[in-house]
Amino acid sequence: MISIDGATKLAGVIGNPIGHTLSPAMHNAAYETLGLNWVYVPLLIKDEIGLRRFAAAAAGMSFVGFNITMPFKQGVLELCDEVAMAATMAGAVNTVHCVDGRLLGYNTDGRGLVESLESEANFDVAGKRVVILGAGGAAGSALVSFVLSRAAEVVVLSRDPDAAEILVDRVRPHLNDSRAEASSLADAEQHVGNAELIVNATSLGMRSGDPSPVDASWLHEGQVVYDMVYGRRESTTLLTDARAAGARGFDGLGMLVAQGATAIDIWNGDDQLRTPRDVMRQAAEEQLATRGVVE
Repeated sequence: MISIDGATKLAGVIGNPIGHTLSPAMHNAAYETLGLNWVYVPLLIKDEIGLRRFAAAAAGMSFVGFNITMPFKQGVLELCDEVAMAATMAGAVNTVHCVDGRLLGYNTDGRGLVESLESEANFDVAGKRVVILGAGGAAGSALVSFVLSRAAEVVVLSRDPDAAEILVDRVRPHLNDSRAEASSLADAEQHVGNAELIVNATSLGMRSGDPSPVDASWLHEGQVVYDMVYGRRESTTLLTDARAAGARGFDGLGMLVAQGATAIDIWNGDDQLRTPRDVMRQAAEEQLATRGVVE
């Protein structure tokens, strides 16, 4: 049970729309387990002017930090006093830590994806061939984390090759042992067929009846297919096709939990006290069951 007093620290998530978010349920469950006198609330921000006003206010209030969802992940970056390398590479901030009146920006989305792959799929990205479907903010975060995790090759496939190229250009100075390229859908069959990991970072699958972003015949046994979409009553077409082909398929709930837990780890700053992922996942699943999942 949340208890609020004069010493309670604030945290929250900003975005527009914001009514669908699972973050308050996950975060408040974790705070209670950790014994933190914090409370997490959803905050509707209408526009960029509202974003600037909120950021200025949060820096001077008792906020420990806040998360950012669409459409403000890019806009908040320039409002931060300091930005972590991964967030700069991704061109987006989804987590801000408020410290002594300063805003420190991070991107925990990609880290959450890598953690989810390791914990749920027992899949280590290092040395692997990866395909990312999409070229938006989620794809950029995934690309950065895969490069920093030393994937052998990461191909970004998009209907907009220019957008994919922008993502790849951002990480090019940091490639080290990795190779990254942007590719059009004309070469999708070859890249998907050769990949050990396929990640869907598009919106396809969010609605009932959405097609898969790839042809079912391109998928095969031995692959891991990760769909960032979560909260559906039935598997997305992509995951259904993947499992039918003998591949292992996973939805995005684990990523959501891990990115949120990583944000709490940053805000808490206690290396000896790791945020309980299992508690957060249970809270998310209970919230989904209560509200009803996407048809």
